Amino acid sequence: MDDDDDDGPPRLPGGKFYMTPNGRHRLKAEFDALRADRHRVVEIVSWAAGNGDRSENADYKEGKRRLREIDRRLRFLTNRLAHAEVVDPAAQTQRDRVFFGATVTYATERDAEVTVTIVGVDEADMGAGTISIGSPVALAMLRARRGDEVVVRTPRGPEVLEIVAITYPPAETG
Repeated sequence: MDDDDDDGPPRLPGGKFYMTPNGRHRLKAEFDALRADRHRVVEIVSWAAGNGDRSENADYKEGKRRLREIDRRLRFLTNRLAHAEVVDPAAQTQRDRVFFGATVTYATERDAEVTVTIVGVDEADMGAGTISIGSPVALAMLRARRGDEVVVRTPRGPEVLEIVAITYPPAETG
């Protein structure tokens, strides 16, 4: 298995895919569910293969197609999990600066305030208020402090954002 099997976003410096513990848990749960589903599909394909002519056997053809999909996704997830760098935002010690896992509120040039949480590439969902660590906005904000202005390159040209607030999940107490 090589990196050609991974059609996801490029890796960040160091070759790692940063993700939160919750993101890793979701990928692992998907991996486990796919392995169980694969076992079931193999049984269906085996049964369909025993029914004779495979060239006109819809169960066989569909099962083989589904197996290819499952195997492709399993390879992707195996690679992702093997190269994951799980970072718990609650453990961040420099809470006055923007790092992976930070929830950042920023003001745009149009005086709109936006709040986003910086997560791994597989966890990003702008509808849920999460953006990828590799996104232009997150890259521009990294290491910034409250009150700093950062420049984001957008298709419309550079845009200045002002960091209004930075928060992290509460640190777990032992």
